[in-house]
Amino acid sequence: MTGSEASQTFRLAYVPGTTPAKWVRIWNERLPDIPLTLQPVAAAEAPDVLRAGEADAGLVRLPVDRTHFSAIPLYTETTVAVVPKDHVITAAEEITLADLADEVLFHPLDDVLDWDAPPGEPAFERPATTEDAVELVATGVGLLVVPQSLARLHHRKDLTYRPVTDAPRSSVALSWPEDATTDLVEDFIGIVRGRTVNSSRGRKPQPAEKSADKPAPRRKPAAAKTPARSPRTGTSKTPKRGKPRRRS
Repeated sequence: MTGSEASQTFRLAYVPGTTPAKWVRIWNERLPDIPLTLQPVAAAEAPDVLRAGEADAGLVRLPVDRTHFSAIPLYTETTVAVVPKDHVITAAEEITLADLADEVLFHPLDDVLDWDAPPGEPAFERPATTEDAVELVATGVGLLVVPQSLARLHHRKDLTYRPVTDAPRSSVALSWPEDATTDLVEDFIGIVRGRTVNSSRGRKPQPAEKSADKPAPRRKPAAAKTPARSPRTGTSKTPKRGKPRRRS
């Protein structure tokens, strides 16, 4: 028994924008005696946290190093442009990268989209974090393209966002070190995949009820013989009895 099993706790790392609440609730209902602790980590730091054994599994952003980690893709996010509420872009329900060609776009150092640089005019500097970039968007000096969950995470009343239909997208996955697939990791995999508590991969299947001594099976009553019918008349034939012998 290793890792989380030895201490009977489960540590789940999660990167900004991911929402583990639903799975944590199911865990607490299904495994109330095994605490689940949440550990927020930056997206870039998640692999090191898992590799160092500081968490048993993590909700991370793809890609991951498949030589060291297993991963189950969960969902792919819509990419959006974060803009001031009075920006001309808000007139459209959705936009394309071409609509951003003349805009100043911030490229934070913790950007999670798979591109070398966003389109449009580069900003004078790269903000350290997405949160910093959102603050700059609020000043009206540029825009920001991020996964929708991060736009919601750093929501401000003076900002809004619009989907960018042809921008790169970010996918979220459950990941863990391949050589540390413990029973508790399997438990969480089962919850994420929607397995029931009684599934074959579940941790605490309900034991089958042991039946008491079974009564002997009842025998079916023998079917009554149907009298044969006469082929000529169609009536039932009654077997003839022999004539009684006369007494002398």
